[in-house]
Amino acid sequence: MSLSFDQKQVVVSEVHDLAANAHSALAAEYAGITVEQMTDLRVKAREDGVALRVVKNTLAKRAFEDTDFACMNEGLTGQLVLAFSQEDPGGAARVMSDFAKENDKLVIKLVAIGGQLYDASEVKRLASLPTKDQAISMLMSVMKAPVGKLARTMNEVPGKLVRTVAAIRDQKEAA
Repeated sequence: MSLSFDQKQVVVSEVHDLAANAHSALAAEYAGITVEQMTDLRVKAREDGVALRVVKNTLAKRAFEDTDFACMNEGLTGQLVLAFSQEDPGGAARVMSDFAKENDKLVIKLVAIGGQLYDASEVKRLASLPTKDQAISMLMSVMKAPVGKLARTMNEVPGKLVRTVAAIRDQKEAA
């Protein structure tokens, strides 16, 4: 069933809005995946803040104009599902690579982040990026370390004094 011109405009504007607000995008071939498997993928993606869309490549090319993902236009061939990370840059890569491990029919073809197209093999590196919460906790632990070290150092001065006085007391008692 073909879409009317108005329906195509709506699809293009929706995908453009997704692309304009996304941190990263992936395109993967999904030929041979069952409807049930695709539904599972959509559920996992929704839980992780990833938007999945299956659109015609010509509509996707129009939607990507004036976005960071215009670099993907040349590679948009075949049956592709588009995944947009809305919350953190590695979200789409994590969802798609985890799903590709279970289903060999999903083949990641394009990876783009920050207006730059990367090789599909880079999806593992992108998937290993920390989430926002993980990055914040890592930053906080780095910021907390000097304060903790200062507190331990300051506590060592009276501790050393107490140990010295105890050693003198033990020496006098032994004599």
